[in-house]
Amino acid sequence: MKSIDVSGVCNGLVDIFADITEEQFSPLGYERGTMRLVEVDEQSRLLKELTRGKPTVVSGGSVANSLIAISQLGGKSAIYTRLADDEYGRFYRDECLALGMKVPVALAQEGATGTCVSLITPDAERTMRTSLGACVKLSHAHIDPALIQDSKWLFVEGFVFSNSDDGRAAIREAVKVAREGNTKIAVTCSDAWVVSGFSDPLQEVLRHTDLIFANEEESAALSGKRDVVESGRALKDRFPHVVLTAGPRGAFVWWEGEEIHVPAFPCQPRDLTGAGDAFAGGFLYGINHGHSPAEAARKACFLAHNVIIQVGARLKGDVKRLWESA
Repeated sequence: MKSIDVSGVCNGLVDIFADITEEQFSPLGYERGTMRLVEVDEQSRLLKELTRGKPTVVSGGSVANSLIAISQLGGKSAIYTRLADDEYGRFYRDECLALGMKVPVALAQEGATGTCVSLITPDAERTMRTSLGACVKLSHAHIDPALIQDSKWLFVEGFVFSNSDDGRAAIREAVKVAREGNTKIAVTCSDAWVVSGFSDPLQEVLRHTDLIFANEEESAALSGKRDVVESGRALKDRFPHVVLTAGPRGAFVWWEGEEIHVPAFPCQPRDLTGAGDAFAGGFLYGINHGHSPAEAARKACFLAHNVIIQVGARLKGDVKRLWESA
C-alpha cells in the first residue's frame, strides 16, 4: 500500500510580496505590471532593498502550491525541488516539513534559492521579478526512487522542462521510476509557451501520462482546437484522464469515458494567481481520498474560488474546513 498521495517535480520558489510607494518604485526602472525572469545578482540587489521593509514571505511555486494544498487538506506529499542553503531555502524547507511534507533533496551548498518578488504599488498593480536560482540545478541524481514508488501519483510541472538539460533529465528519471513502480503520472502544462517551446521533451513525457491538467490556452496549444470542450474531446483520445480549467466557465473533466462539467463558484476576483494550483491540488487529493472525479472537481473549484477572492497564491486558514463545506 502506497503511503504518499503525490510526489511532485517542480520549481520551488519563495514568494515575496512587498507593498512599496511610488517613490520606492520609480528608481527601480521597471515597467509597471510586467513579469520577467532575472538573474540571481539582479534579484539579490532587489531583495536587499526590500529587507528594509517587512515583506510577506511564503513558500510557493506552481506544483509546490498544489502539494502544499494536499498537505493542508490532510494528505501526504513529497516535493522534488532544489533549494539553496540560505535564509530562503531553509525557510522553505522548514515550512514544508512543518506541513508534514517529505523534502528529499538536500539544500545546495552554493547558489541562491529561487524567488518570485511581487512589488505592489498604491495603484494595486503588481510588478513581478522571478529568479529561478537553485531550481535549475535539480537533476536526475536528486530523484529518490523509493519515495516516488511509494507514491500513488507523480505530478510533473511543465515549467521544469524549460529549466535546463538537468531539469529535463530529472523529469525523465522520475517518470521512469514511476512507471517501474506502478505510480500514475500527472502533468500540468504550466503555460502555453511550454507546449510550443519545449514540445519534444514534453511530448516524450506525455506518452506516459495518465492525467493532463491544462487551462484554455494550454489545451488549445496541445490540441489545435480553439474551444476548451473541443480540446478536451480531442485530448481524451490521447490521455486516459483529462482535466481542463476554464476560469469563469469552471472545469471540464474526461474520466473513464465520462464527460463532466463543473461550474465555477461566482465571485469578484481579487487575484487570479494560484487558482489552477489550488484546483490541481484539490482534485488530486479528492481522487486519492474516496471522492468521485465529479465531486473532486467541484470541491477543487471551491478551493480555487477561495484563492482568487484573496491576495496571494496560497490557501489560508482552515483548508480542510473549506473542503468539507464545499
